[in-house]
Amino acid sequence: MNWITNYVRPTINSLFSRREVPENLWTKCAECGTMLFHRELRDNLNVCTSCDHHMAITPRERFSALFDAGLFTEVKVPEPVADPLHFRDQKKYPERMKAAQKSTGEKDAMLVVEGEIARTPIVAVGQDFSFMGGSMGMYVGNAILAAAERAVKLKRPLVLFSAAGGARMQEGILSLMQMPRTTVAVQMLREAKLPYIVVLTHPTTGGVTASYAMLGDVQIAEPNALICFAGPRVIEQTIREKLPEGFQRAEYLLDHGMLDRVTHRKDLRDELVTVLRMLTKQSPAVHGDLPAPEAKPVAAEKKAPAK
Repeated sequence: MNWITNYVRPTINSLFSRREVPENLWTKCAECGTMLFHRELRDNLNVCTSCDHHMAITPRERFSALFDAGLFTEVKVPEPVADPLHFRDQKKYPERMKAAQKSTGEKDAMLVVEGEIARTPIVAVGQDFSFMGGSMGMYVGNAILAAAERAVKLKRPLVLFSAAGGARMQEGILSLMQMPRTTVAVQMLREAKLPYIVVLTHPTTGGVTASYAMLGDVQIAEPNALICFAGPRVIEQTIREKLPEGFQRAEYLLDHGMLDRVTHRKDLRDELVTVLRMLTKQSPAVHGDLPAPEAKPVAAEKKAPAK
């Protein structure tokens, strides 16, 4: 009996039991609880197919869907001083940076690229919330300055996608100094008469909202994105009152004149193309507008020799 229990039964169970499903094949929607197949979710730009909840998306994934043929070129960002304050909490700051770089595959919380959308050349900046909450440090300030300088040099519009929890506490006052630095970068674009468009994604909070994220010529937000300086919980505890439904969400800000548009992620590319071409005084984009094929010289036909 022991032989049957200890050997035969486990062997049979292992042969006929259901194979384990890898955890990364499915993602659970935080809003409606629907289990979403990762390929289906990726094809839908990380938007829930059941309730339209906009999940986080990395800058590289966003840019691959935004630019023509998914092609873009990275713009080099000057490296700041590492750990200028020698900050340490539960971990040293360099250790946290290495962990974030390993998990995201990025140098820091911001990616600067250039390319074309519907054959409209732009410079784009994307903030990665998965990198230490998209916190604004010296690298982020350098990135926005580098993007503005590149846009001015190439005479292109700048499009910025914000997603941040605010300033990076490990850099202290140096992080807060990025607020005026990025404001100067935006002013460079204004003086060059180049459009600056901001797309606010969930969440955009703190010093980021108090600086470059709310200085766009056109302010667009994704549905239900949290956009604020201080969060709703902090405000409720301060004023000791219940806040209105949907307070500080994109739709609420649109109704109160803080935003120009709230646009679904799947419609965002067309929206940006329309706005960019209007601001740069270009004709509307034509869908399926492809360059004409290059003319190839036709080889002269050889005449048959006379008989």
